[in-house]
Amino acid sequence: MKKPTIKIALDGPSGSGKSTMAKLLAKEMGFVYIDTGSLYRTIGLYVERKGLDSDDITGIVSLLPEINITMQLVDGGGVVFLNGEKIGDEIRTPKISKYASDVSKVPEVRSFLLELQRNIAENNNVIMDGRDIGTVILPDAQVKIFMDANAETRARRRFDELRAKGQDVKYEDVLSDIIWRDKNDSERALAPAVPAEDAIMHDNSGLNIQENLEALKKIIKEKIGNAL
Repeated sequence: MKKPTIKIALDGPSGSGKSTMAKLLAKEMGFVYIDTGSLYRTIGLYVERKGLDSDDITGIVSLLPEINITMQLVDGGGVVFLNGEKIGDEIRTPKISKYASDVSKVPEVRSFLLELQRNIAENNNVIMDGRDIGTVILPDAQVKIFMDANAETRARRRFDELRAKGQDVKYEDVLSDIIWRDKNDSERALAPAVPAEDAIMHDNSGLNIQENLEALKKIIKEKIGNAL
């Protein structure tokens, strides 16, 4: 009989540090890291390239048959390919963030990506981060953590990240985007970005990267220590 895989769901709003932490945890634990947000951003990128508005639901759905998204596992992490093209930092701009948030509200888009995400988790020990991993994508995850921090802290993290990558952005624009995404993602009717009932809440506003990492490792060990 196949041994069940271990699934860790790391949810939270934009800028909460979930992607950074998921990558570090996956590397330390030897798990596969799946950045679900990159999948929605990739669809958003394709929609934007086609010249459609981010809220053009009919147009977005009509494009799905043209989209082939694959994920190759490299060094424990997922590298996304869009119709054979390797996707990088072009999906991390504020504009594509808005597209990602809007396309993620479309039921057909979520169904389009659901099977891909679950298949990876069924065949690998995974740490998957996003906004509805514990509630929708992996409701059977053994560990569910909802990370959060105040909007200003999250905006500063995202601003520093984008500037380090050479992008010309303003802190005020990043903060405005964070606030908009919080409202949009938490209030959407389909798979809103809210904690699972059995999720452990983790506010990391005052923590640096190492402190945050140690706190998460403690939570995970307490939940599945014997299974590691």
